[in-house]
Amino acid sequence: MKVGLLTREYPPDVYGGAGVHVEFLARELRELIDVEVHAWGDAPPEGGVTRHRAPASLDGANDALRTFAVDLGMANAVQGCDLLHSHTWYANMAGHVGKLLHGVPHVLTAHSLEPLRPWKAEQLGGGYALSSWAERTAMESADAVVAVSEGMRRDILSCYPALDPGDVHVIRNGIDTAAYRADERTDVLRRIGVDPDRPYVLFVGRITRQKGVPHLLRAARDLDPAAQLVLCAGAPDTPALDREFRALFDELSAVRDGVHWIPAMLPRPAVVQLLTHATAFACPSVYEPLGIVNLEAMACGTAVVASAVGGIPEVVADGSTGLLVRYDEQRTADFEAGIAEALNRLVRDPAQAAALGAAGRERAVREFGWDTVARRTVELYEKVLAAG
Repeated sequence: MKVGLLTREYPPDVYGGAGVHVEFLARELRELIDVEVHAWGDAPPEGGVTRHRAPASLDGANDALRTFAVDLGMANAVQGCDLLHSHTWYANMAGHVGKLLHGVPHVLTAHSLEPLRPWKAEQLGGGYALSSWAERTAMESADAVVAVSEGMRRDILSCYPALDPGDVHVIRNGIDTAAYRADERTDVLRRIGVDPDRPYVLFVGRITRQKGVPHLLRAARDLDPAAQLVLCAGAPDTPALDREFRALFDELSAVRDGVHWIPAMLPRPAVVQLLTHATAFACPSVYEPLGIVNLEAMACGTAVVASAVGGIPEVVADGSTGLLVRYDEQRTADFEAGIAEALNRLVRDPAQAAALGAAGRERAVREFGWDTVARRTVELYEKVLAAG
């Protein structure tokens, strides 16, 4: 079996959970089947990875148009594959066009859904209509759709009722518990300026509406003064969101110390060290199909405080591996107060935080190994191919 994995993100160009997913899935799949990765980028083909970019004539064009151009290049390059597997709307049309062009099945993994991210219209303008069309077309024509959580499966069937529920399969994200494990060193903390002898709350994620970082900054006004706040946050979706984030950050920094912002994407070992020493990891997302970053924190033995949205409750067991806070878009002040209260519980009770973190590590190892994810994915490929 030869499978073409189609993705926007692939190392070293990874900025979100979908990229992490494809990286580790490809690694484990290669132990079982023949895999070609087709990803965005400029590097020449190497080690089973081919990079694609939009033509120079589209430099400066709407991102959705540039995406379609990349997808056409991918679709042309996957001849010889027995099955195509696309990830995110950025690669879905490559899978759809490749299916039609080469007469092979197309499996699609949904890491998020365009209808549930209306704020992307701020980022893409009219391109949001194009991204929504691409997702719907590919989704409704795919031979199988993979949801990364039960919550995501419900959302898929709600947004796309034309789908046969029997074609939508749940295969949860995984975590490499060898790469993500406690690192007792503190050199990264000291280099950044974080006091390793003082508790801190950590956020890692992009500055997007989805990730809810403005809610965390407002919640942090009521964070225990003993705690630091460390924000590994970059790649704002829009200039307006960037300005909002900076204003909230400056406002918070003016009234309390120990507020650290790292806008650059840190290498994985640095993130692991930051996760290890955090008293709590904060995930204030307003939409999250699963939340692989919560698994990363759990694997490092860190308690998680997260919003109870999407697939997060399938990962973070409330009161066992972390604390969940109800999110209501009509009552955001209550949500922010709940985040502050939950974080303060752990800052003021380090024994509870440690116990939740230890349970999180155990659960990550037991239930979310990438080898299991890969085996289940290959079983789905075999089922789709057998169906003809």
